Order: sequence, then structure tokens, then C-alpha cells
Amino acid sequence: MVLKKMSRPVYIAGVGIVDVTKRKGATIASMARKAVLEALDDSGVPAGERRRVVDALYVGNMMSGMLSKQQHLGPLVATEAGLAGVDAITIESCSGAGASALRVGVIALQSGLVDTVVVCGVEQMSHADLQTTTEALATASHWENEGAKGETFASLNGHLATAYFERYNLKPEDLADFSVNAHSNALHARHSLFKKHVTAAEYADSRVITGPIRLMDACPICDGSAAIVLTTNRGMLRKDRSRVVEIAGTACATDILTVNDREDPLALEAAKQSTIRALGMAGLQRADIDLFELHDAYSIIACLGLEAAGFCEPGEGHLFAKQGRIALGGDLPISTFGGLKARGHPVGATGVYQAAEVFLQLSRRAGENQVENAEVAVSQNIGGAGSSVFTHCYTSSSA
Repeated sequence: MVLKKMSRPVYIAGVGIVDVTKRKGATIASMARKAVLEALDDSGVPAGERRRVVDALYVGNMMSGMLSKQQHLGPLVATEAGLAGVDAITIESCSGAGASALRVGVIALQSGLVDTVVVCGVEQMSHADLQTTTEALATASHWENEGAKGETFASLNGHLATAYFERYNLKPEDLADFSVNAHSNALHARHSLFKKHVTAAEYADSRVITGPIRLMDACPICDGSAAIVLTTNRGMLRKDRSRVVEIAGTACATDILTVNDREDPLALEAAKQSTIRALGMAGLQRADIDLFELHDAYSIIACLGLEAAGFCEPGEGHLFAKQGRIALGGDLPISTFGGLKARGHPVGATGVYQAAEVFLQLSRRAGENQVENAEVAVSQNIGGAGSSVFTHCYTSSSA
């Protein structure tokens, strides 16, 4: 595969982040509307100019048809956000939908056919009963081989965790630091769902969901939306900001959908290849990265993601966390606003939440969650159990 560089710069002009919630009354339309309008406000685009300035809207979502009987989110969100008439498309890559929509937006800008786009991720899950939502989530697996045979994403991750513990002679408590770190960072994040301090002892005492997977390993079922405005026009960026943030690399890689059919399920090969491609496009090395917003839907996936991305050796992800290297003051902070575990994982929106949080970090707007002197970052959003992985690299500079 030939790695190509960006042909045009892609700047982040602004972001909108809706609080992740389980509240009754939240809808796909209302959450997406709020996120898009906040992103446009944050970008400084006057209300009367938005239909002229915005060339396209890309909406990431997984389950609106299954859980809300509402497909065709492109025109729905465009209408709600006052952008009726614009090019509007819905993108689905199960739990990677948000980052896949982000990637489509970047590719569209690279084509030269558009100059400014809005990317929105949105998901509503908590209104449906647990069984329905669990089955809908399982459609991201190979349904015939996994979902139809009773596998859920908790059980699939349980199999991965069991294999990891057996291979490296570990116990479940060795992954506690991922959850503890996520909850610590979520305490001061305005938009996070859980603002609850969690200790290693509380992690160990939390109930078992399936196999070795505990409650404190798993992300919550929740609702949310985030949006981001991308542009190739540097002159559009607000003049009152001291930092300019760019998306410098974008990549997607895939793996065999049935987890047990992979040569080594613990290798997360798609995460490895996606990272290599995105870093290569951006001209970056792992040593350049100041923070990594990874896909910590389960503690085991956070651990395997660190290893697959090449930030530590196989079998050492738990040590990387235990040594404090993933903390806000560590050498590779992760889940800086709580991640999927504690900020929450409204699945189709997660990749956009990650990108928006990276923007806040690199533009020095992260408040108490600020990673000191952060200039370069990576976000990685996983579809399914590692079957599609989207990685983006971000750089920043003085305005």
C-alpha cells in the first residue's frame, strides 16, 4: 500500500460537545442539533452565513434504525441544524462510525470538491431495553458466527481478556489502572457521564458481567452527540485563538470480522496497521505523540490498543498503565476526559468526541484536564472487536 501525504491542510475550526447522558427526553435530532450548532458557534460562522459556508455534513451513527426506527440522519440533522439543502450523508462503521465520518470528511476536503464540512456523531441507546440494545450492538460482530450464537461484546471481550491473562500469566486486577485513570480524568470533564472516583479496590470488588469482565471494565450504555467543523481555509479560523490545530493523518485498516478466525486475536492487527498508516501520512513518530485518545470500551481493549499501536510491547500494556504513564501527567496520557469508560460511549458518536477532545487539548482549552504543552496527538476509534480501526493524527502550532 502506497502511503500518501495530505494534498491540502485540514484545519479544525471549532467543536460542539453535548454532555453524555442517560436522561429521558434526549433524542437523536435534539442532541445532533445542539452539537452542530455549538460547533458552528465555536467556529465563529455567523448564523446567516452557514448554508453558504458549509459544503457538506457527514453524520456518524450505528443504531438509529434498530433502536429509534429512524434512518436517513443526513437530512434530519441538516434540517434540525439549519443546514437544509447541503450535501448530507450518514456514515456507518458500527462503533467506529464517528471516526469513519471524520475520515470521510477529511477525504472530501482532500478531493478539492468541498472546502468546509461539518462532521457529527450521534447515538441514542438508553431509551431502549437492555436486551434490544445488547442485540443491536452485537450486529457489529459476525452475526452468523458470533451474535446469533449468543455472543455479545461483553463476552467477546471476555474471551480476549481470558486469552491475555493466560498468555501472560496475569489476573483481572492487573487491568484496574485503565478504569481508575479514566474515572479520575472524568471527574473534571464537563461532558462526562460518570463523575465518580474509583479505586483499585473498588474495581476489584465490582460485579462480574461475564467471564473475567467486571462492571468497572465496561463502558456504559448512554446517549450523546459531538460535532466538529473542518476547513481547508485558514482564513476562516477565529483570530482570537492562539493555537491552530490540523488533522495531519487519517487511516483505516480492517481485520477478519470473526474474532476466532484471526491468526492472533490479541494482536489487533487492524489497530497496528491503521496506526502505522496514519503516522506515516502525518510524517510522525510514536515519540512525537503527546497524548493518545484510544478506544477503551473495555479495559482489555485499552490494553491491547496500546500494544497494537506500538506504544509498548505485547503483554506490557498493563505495566504501562500501572507505572502511571497513561495519567494526565504521564508520558502518554490516554482517556484525558474519561474516555469511553467514564466519559461514556454513545457508540456512533465516540470518534467525534475523541477528535473534539483532542482539539481542546491541542488548543489549550482543556481546563483541569489539560495535558501540559500538548502539541501532537492521536485518536483511535475501533469498529467491532477490532475489525475496523480508524486512526487520526493531529498537530498544532502557534496562530
